Amino acid sequence: MTPGKWTFPPLEALPDSEDFIATGADLEPSTLLAAYTSGYFPMPVSRRNMGWFSPDPRGVIVPTEFKQSRSLGQSRRRYRCTVNAAFDEVLTACGDPSRPNGWIDRRIRRGYRQLHTLGWVHSVEAWDDDGLAGGLYGVGIGGLFAGESMFHRRRDASKVALAHLIELLGDLEATIVDVQWLTPHLATLGASEVPRLYYRRLLENALGQGAPFPTWQGSAEPDQ
Repeated sequence: MTPGKWTFPPLEALPDSEDFIATGADLEPSTLLAAYTSGYFPMPVSRRNMGWFSPDPRGVIVPTEFKQSRSLGQSRRRYRCTVNAAFDEVLTACGDPSRPNGWIDRRIRRGYRQLHTLGWVHSVEAWDDDGLAGGLYGVGIGGLFAGESMFHRRRDASKVALAHLIELLGDLEATIVDVQWLTPHLATLGASEVPRLYYRRLLENALGQGAPFPTWQGSAEPDQ
């Protein structure tokens, strides 16, 4: 990947407890990769301006701390999961403008489709007999999976996709799933908050680790 023209300040230079850091730049692959490896991610703040965020504290899931309830285990038996089998459908569903607080616009869709084509963005799908029931997508670099968005059409389908992702990541200690901000829902699954500078340490360890993502190239059709 050719280095881009945009750079991001080190996390230790940022003011404490400030999540929204800057506006501008672009969503070219080199910019997005530079952002994620520096601890940032984009979200639109207006039709013209792209915002760059680095939350303090940061929401993360360490795979070894993932909590699967008995009901989630039962739900997993109702769905079949795949990786990269329906990326465009997952991205479109996550970006449905009728969803509350929807933020995935044309710029975001274009940028992440490009990264998916290059092998840096992956989707995880949950299927049932009626088709795609839920899923998620995110950026995979080293041992980092930066979750961007998830959706469900049937009960627990997005949680099943997340559980499948955690299973794929295995028990590697340096692997983290970045969930950006902690929510009560994510907390029930084992997510926690860490200070920004501690997140930087987790990120550095994750980026220095070999990852399962190269084995995710191509598509896998859902089991019939």
